[in-house]
Amino acid sequence: MTRGRLWALVLAVLLLGCGAAGYTLRAAQRADGGGAVAGGEGAFTLDGPGERLFVRDTATGRVALARGRNRVAGGPVCDRFHAAGPTALCLRRRPGVPARAYAIVLDRELREIRRIALPGIPNRARVSASGQVLSWTMFATGDSYASSAFSTRTSILDLRTGYLIKNMEQIPLTIDGRRHHAPDVNYWGVTFARDDNRFYATVSAKGRTHLVEGDLRAWSARALRPNAECPSLSPDGARIAFKKKVSDDPATPWRLYVLELRTGRERPLADRRSIDDQAAWLDDRTLAYGHAGDVWTSPADGSGAPRVLVRGASSPVLVR
Repeated sequence: MTRGRLWALVLAVLLLGCGAAGYTLRAAQRADGGGAVAGGEGAFTLDGPGERLFVRDTATGRVALARGRNRVAGGPVCDRFHAAGPTALCLRRRPGVPARAYAIVLDRELREIRRIALPGIPNRARVSASGQVLSWTMFATGDSYASSAFSTRTSILDLRTGYLIKNMEQIPLTIDGRRHHAPDVNYWGVTFARDDNRFYATVSAKGRTHLVEGDLRAWSARALRPNAECPSLSPDGARIAFKKKVSDDPATPWRLYVLELRTGRERPLADRRSIDDQAAWLDDRTLAYGHAGDVWTSPADGSGAPRVLVRGASSPVLVR
């Protein structure tokens, strides 16, 4: 073989190797959601005139802007999504075993500003009205609240200080007027008041679930009432939507309720189906939630009837 042909062969091998390496790298980036940048494509942002409804598009896994029956799915890839003020929170699963994920903090342009590696399966995500305090829940064991064999890990991130509470189980808990010390505590489904200090959440302890009210500055939480999960505080701060266990049938255990904080009165929504979601308030009168692969709405006062808002979607949030 001549020297020229030898160099041509070497060059061809190198080009093929580089091409394969490049393809492998791009494939790995796609599997991890597109590499280091978690933002949307092109001009897809949270900004825009008036109120805008965002959802997770099931077909693409991307955050989408819902416009009537149409949607624009140009946002980041997320398994759970929420946004408020200048901040969005995207929970994204990572490939591989054991289960793991990222909590990705985004600005209103959907540009990544912080990324936190997490163990487990993404489950709940919430951003306070100011956009300054965030919370997420991961399934550490199991993948459903309908099973007794599950464990959660819920975190709170304060963007004002950068302080991260990795596990809310550290917060001192009071149940029935007594400090609860047992190691069987699980928190999930946090929702924040407008002062960025008070919060509500679900806690499981002694084999029962409770709605708890917490105080970040005082570093404390107390149980308010039993049998209340995945709370969502209304924009006016007067009511909490939650799911209540109404059946021992693992296929249909829950129904959505709304609690008036001042009176303690609760009423069920007109939707009698079993809803496993942390409902979102579209306004002080209307709730949105995921069920059977679609986003539905129901009046918060228990009147009317449920209706489909967005097909093939989840994680609804109205951005103002």
